Amino acid sequence: MSHAHHDSGSGSPGPAVGTPAERPALERVVGDVDTFARTTWGRDPLLRTGVDASGFADLLSEASVDELLSERGLRTPFLRVAKDGSTLANAAFTAPGGTGAGIADQVSDTRLTALFAGGSTIVLQALHRVWPPIIDFCQQLAADLGHPVQANAYVTPPQNQGFDDHYDVHDVFVLQVAGRKRWSIHAPVHPSPLRDQPWTDRRDAVREAALGEPVIDTVLEPGDVLYLPRGYLHSATALGGLTIHLTLGIHSWTRYAVAEELVALALRGLAEDEEARGSLPLGTDLAPGDLDVDLLSAKLRDALDGLDPASLAERMRTRRLGTQRPAPVGPLAQHALSASLAATTPLKLRAHLDARLDGTTLMTRAGSVPIAGLDVDVAKRLLAGETVVAEDLGLPHARALIEAGLVVAG
Repeated sequence: MSHAHHDSGSGSPGPAVGTPAERPALERVVGDVDTFARTTWGRDPLLRTGVDASGFADLLSEASVDELLSERGLRTPFLRVAKDGSTLANAAFTAPGGTGAGIADQVSDTRLTALFAGGSTIVLQALHRVWPPIIDFCQQLAADLGHPVQANAYVTPPQNQGFDDHYDVHDVFVLQVAGRKRWSIHAPVHPSPLRDQPWTDRRDAVREAALGEPVIDTVLEPGDVLYLPRGYLHSATALGGLTIHLTLGIHSWTRYAVAEELVALALRGLAEDEEARGSLPLGTDLAPGDLDVDLLSAKLRDALDGLDPASLAERMRTRRLGTQRPAPVGPLAQHALSASLAATTPLKLRAHLDARLDGTTLMTRAGSVPIAGLDVDVAKRLLAGETVVAEDLGLPHARALIEAGLVVAG
């Protein structure tokens, strides 16, 4: 059985991978990044107490939740509501947006007030898309981890268990924001599940395992952090008053994902093999003898053996580009910057673009822009995070990069 780690947030963190400043969001939640990477990541739970005396108020608070629910015009699926372990129909907590809105499914603060009073848990989903402090934090955490990050908040009324014992198919960091919540953690029934291997496929095993001795049985207080690798069973119950916790879901890149790309590359190679493209025998009933398994297995092995690791890395990098968004950019601000551009205008690369040079093209997760003629040293400075002036880029290049949303005011 895996062993849970416990750490008090009051001590000084140890040395991180690189320097602490390089991974600020990750260091905030795990402390010693190097130890976490070597002993905990993807293996064991980690409980840290007293990490943040404010209860992570800079990320989320009770007032933040009320603002999101009452003033931001959220629509489904940015919210769901659960009671007694079941998710309510959207119509139970939404209503038309009113005059001029033309939207039938905006969140209804009136209905939510009654549902919450009646014991329902409110789940704010995808806060990494709608709440600026969490947008910033999740983008930094994703950069620190090298894996995509999402954020949900669970707002639970007193003495309520929002969801039955279950496991997630992604790792999570639980940040306790307000109130006290008792967590019961059990070892996996299916370690390291893939995204298409949900707990509902193993309900009986999960139910039985949840009756056993927990790996962690603890009460989270505001400012505590709990890390759970995917597959660990968990349930949580509010104690005494309302509770809010923020769940940061880490959608880990897996070796299985790499294998998928390996097979895809191998099949692309087989598409150029005339024998592999050949038809099965006339009148085949798809019996084992008709399938040429030995021939195709040999050809697949040869194709895999001949793969260029650089091609695989490029496919994985391309796949990664679509999994996380770059830092927000204001279209009107960019328009104003372009219109007022001068030789001395300071510019910098938009954050979290995952940018690189590919010949004479700047490749990013926000799109690609040809930069033929741009000074290579200036481009490298830009990619390194330096601020440059428009004259260094050349005004046409600078304007093109601004209007493509790739550089912003420095």
